[in-house]
Amino acid sequence: MGKKLLDIMREKIRFKHYSIKTEQSYTGWAKRYIFYHNKKHPKDMGKLEIEQF
Repeated sequence: MGKKLLDIMREKIRFKHYSIKTEQSYTGWAKRYIFYHNKKHPKDMGKLEIEQF
């Protein structure tokens, strides 16, 4: 099984040396977005889901 989306996000954020608070904020928003859409993967969503959120 591949890496989970939030783990990939954390790796990329840390690679760019963003602050831990920024990392928490970004992953928090991503988590809320995913749960709002019943755990649907963001790659399977588009403009409609963004506007609904």
